[in-house]
Amino acid sequence: MTTTPETDLAADVADGARKMALSYFRKPLAVDDKPDSSPVTVADREIEAYMRACIAAAFPAHGIFGEEQDPERLDASEIWVVDPIDGTKSFVTGHPLFGNLMAFLRDGRPVMGQIEMPALGERWQGTKGQPTLFNGAPCRTSACTDPAEALAYTTDPLLFAGDDRAVFDMLAASVRLLRFGGDCYNYGLLASGHCDLVLEIGLQPYDYLPLVQVIEGAGGVITDWDGRPLGLGSRGDVLASATPELHDRMLARLAERAPVPA
Repeated sequence: MTTTPETDLAADVADGARKMALSYFRKPLAVDDKPDSSPVTVADREIEAYMRACIAAAFPAHGIFGEEQDPERLDASEIWVVDPIDGTKSFVTGHPLFGNLMAFLRDGRPVMGQIEMPALGERWQGTKGQPTLFNGAPCRTSACTDPAEALAYTTDPLLFAGDDRAVFDMLAASVRLLRFGGDCYNYGLLASGHCDLVLEIGLQPYDYLPLVQVIEGAGGVITDWDGRPLGLGSRGDVLASATPELHDRMLARLAERAPVPA
């Protein structure tokens, strides 16, 4: 597979971020609450600072959008999007399904994405125009086209509140199997064909932009709930599917915003 300076940097940064994350994982660690009540630790802050420093050293003109620090140079044509620890709730409770995420955007569109799972030693990297790689080897989504046969994930059913509860009810009634938790790991499982569908609500750009090329390069589809491409300005309600046919069928059900009969 052809590498680029951006994919090489992303791999090198993930190697360093993994070591930093594991140095804190399952160790005594103070947990602070951010204004939105989500947890944050010194590990989140130090890893993002490291990621930003590596990017700035290699590509000083590029913009950076991350979770823990203010954005930089978002008017640039080339922007990195980083999440030092995706799944901090898992991280602070000793659960190994936390990840480190990176995306590289050109003119607003993700052209590279990476999911690194430090505690599992697993990594997915997707580059526009090339097959997604899982630990260096090409991977592929499943061939599922029917929601009734789909193995699905959503991270937290409690996030579907108010009118959005109908979306969760639709999902639960539509699929063969529905599991919870996982955060970014679910999208890696989708890219490798182990599940067929992921539906999420209220994600941030650093949560979803690193996933785009991972899913697309493995043959899948990922959009917002209205079928629109994901960008920095997206609402963050995300649907990822193993095949275009499965995606279209789920988009039709999302458009109804009502439960599907069993």
